[in-house]
Amino acid sequence: MTDKRHMTGRKVQRSSERRALALPARLTWKDASGAVRFISVMTRDISEAGVFVECEAGAAIPLYRLVHLQVERSTRMAEALPRRLREGRVLSAVWRVAPCRRSTGTPSGYALRFLVDPQVGAAQVATLVEAIAV
Repeated sequence: MTDKRHMTGRKVQRSSERRALALPARLTWKDASGAVRFISVMTRDISEAGVFVECEAGAAIPLYRLVHLQVERSTRMAEALPRRLREGRVLSAVWRVAPCRRSTGTPSGYALRFLVDPQVGAAQVATLVEAIAV
Protein backbone atom coordinates (compact mmCIF):
# COMPACT_ATOMS: atom_id res chain seq x y z
CA MET A 1 0.00 0.00 0.00
CA THR A 2 1.46 3.33 -1.00
CA ASP A 3 0.73 6.61 0.73
CA LYS A 4 0.89 9.58 -1.67
CA ARG A 5 1.20 13.07 -0.29
CA HIS A 6 1.85 16.45 -1.80
CA MET A 7 4.79 18.19 -0.21
CA THR A 8 6.40 21.24 -1.81
CA GLY A 9 4.67 20.52 -5.11
CA ARG A 10 5.87 16.96 -5.64
CA LYS A 11 4.33 13.57 -4.95
CA VAL A 12 5.90 11.53 -2.19
CA GLN A 13 5.37 7.79 -2.25
CA ARG A 14 5.78 5.85 0.96
CA SER A 15 5.66 2.12 1.46
CA SER A 16 4.35 2.54 5.01
CA GLU A 17 2.74 5.20 7.17
CA ARG A 18 5.09 7.56 8.99
CA ARG A 19 4.28 8.33 12.64
CA ALA A 20 5.56 11.14 14.83
CA LEU A 21 7.11 9.41 17.83
CA ALA A 22 9.72 10.90 20.15
CA LEU A 23 11.70 8.19 21.94
CA PRO A 24 15.26 8.15 23.27
CA ALA A 25 17.59 5.87 21.33
CA ARG A 26 21.26 5.19 20.66
CA LEU A 27 23.25 5.00 17.44
CA THR A 28 26.48 3.01 17.19
CA TRP A 29 28.84 2.84 14.23
CA LYS A 30 32.49 2.45 13.28
CA ASP A 31 34.33 5.54 12.11
CA ALA A 32 36.92 5.65 9.30
CA SER A 33 39.68 4.39 11.63
CA GLY A 34 37.57 1.44 12.82
CA ALA A 35 36.85 2.81 16.28
CA VAL A 36 33.35 2.16 17.62
CA ARG A 37 31.42 5.39 18.20
CA PHE A 38 28.03 6.01 19.76
CA ILE A 39 25.63 8.88 20.32
CA SER A 40 22.34 9.35 22.14
CA VAL A 41 19.53 10.53 19.84
CA MET A 42 15.79 11.22 19.90
CA THR A 43 13.52 9.70 17.28
CA ARG A 44 11.19 12.09 15.47
CA ASP A 45 9.41 10.18 12.67
CA ILE A 46 9.21 6.39 12.54
CA SER A 47 7.88 4.04 9.85
CA GLU A 48 8.34 0.36 9.01
CA ALA A 49 11.11 1.33 6.56
CA GLY A 50 13.10 3.88 8.54
CA VAL A 51 13.37 6.62 11.12
CA PHE A 52 14.53 10.22 11.44
CA VAL A 53 16.63 10.89 14.53
CA GLU A 54 17.70 14.20 16.04
CA CYS A 55 20.98 14.53 17.90
CA GLU A 56 22.05 17.30 20.24
CA ALA A 57 25.70 16.33 20.65
CA GLY A 58 28.29 17.00 17.99
CA ALA A 59 28.71 13.84 15.96
CA ALA A 60 29.13 13.83 12.20
CA ILE A 61 28.12 10.54 10.58
CA PRO A 62 28.84 10.28 6.84
CA LEU A 63 26.10 9.64 4.31
CA TYR A 64 25.46 5.91 3.63
CA ARG A 65 27.39 4.85 6.77
CA LEU A 66 26.03 1.67 8.35
CA VAL A 67 24.81 2.23 11.88
CA HIS A 68 22.95 0.26 14.52
CA LEU A 69 19.87 1.90 16.04
CA GLN A 70 18.61 0.77 19.42
CA VAL A 71 15.63 2.28 21.22
CA GLU A 72 16.10 2.62 24.97
CA ARG A 73 14.87 -0.46 26.79
CA SER A 74 12.31 1.41 28.89
CA THR A 75 10.45 2.61 25.76
CA ARG A 76 10.58 -0.51 23.56
CA MET A 77 6.97 -1.45 24.19
CA ALA A 78 5.54 1.80 22.83
CA GLU A 79 2.43 0.94 20.85
CA ALA A 80 3.39 2.78 17.64
CA LEU A 81 6.93 1.35 17.56
CA PRO A 82 7.62 -1.02 14.62
CA ARG A 83 8.24 -4.65 15.58
CA ARG A 84 11.86 -4.70 14.44
CA LEU A 85 12.73 -1.83 16.81
CA ARG A 86 11.19 -3.70 19.75
CA GLU A 87 13.56 -6.62 19.18
CA GLY A 88 16.77 -4.68 19.83
CA ARG A 89 19.46 -3.32 17.50
CA VAL A 90 18.48 -2.66 13.90
CA LEU A 91 21.09 -2.34 11.16
CA SER A 92 20.41 0.84 9.19
CA ALA A 93 22.06 3.10 6.63
CA VAL A 94 22.34 6.87 6.89
CA TRP A 95 20.03 7.90 4.06
CA ARG A 96 19.90 11.67 4.49
CA VAL A 97 21.89 14.12 6.58
CA ALA A 98 20.03 17.16 7.98
CA PRO A 99 21.53 20.66 7.69
CA CYS A 100 24.29 21.55 10.16
CA ARG A 101 23.62 23.64 13.24
CA ARG A 102 25.56 26.86 13.52
CA SER A 103 26.28 26.28 17.20
CA THR A 104 28.00 22.90 16.74
CA GLY A 105 28.84 22.74 13.04
CA THR A 106 27.47 19.20 12.92
CA PRO A 107 24.23 17.80 11.46
CA SER A 108 21.08 18.24 13.53
CA GLY A 109 19.74 14.83 12.54
CA TYR A 110 19.82 11.83 10.24
CA ALA A 111 17.29 9.89 8.21
CA LEU A 112 17.99 6.18 8.58
CA ARG A 113 16.76 3.43 6.28
CA PHE A 114 16.36 0.02 7.91
CA LEU A 115 18.26 -2.76 6.19
CA VAL A 116 16.07 -5.84 5.94
CA ASP A 117 17.14 -9.41 5.25
CA PRO A 118 15.99 -10.08 1.64
CA GLN A 119 14.53 -13.47 2.58
CA VAL A 120 12.40 -11.91 5.32
CA GLY A 121 11.26 -9.16 2.97
CA ALA A 122 10.36 -11.69 0.25
CA ALA A 123 8.37 -13.79 2.75
CA GLN A 124 6.36 -10.74 3.80
CA VAL A 125 5.58 -9.85 0.18
CA ALA A 126 4.52 -13.45 -0.53
CA THR A 127 2.17 -13.37 2.47
CA LEU A 128 0.68 -10.09 1.27
CA VAL A 129 0.16 -11.45 -2.26
CA GLU A 130 -1.59 -14.55 -0.87
CA ALA A 131 -3.89 -12.38 1.25
CA ILE A 132 -4.80 -10.24 -1.76
CA ALA A 133 -5.37 -13.27 -4.01
CA VAL A 134 -7.84 -14.91 -1.62
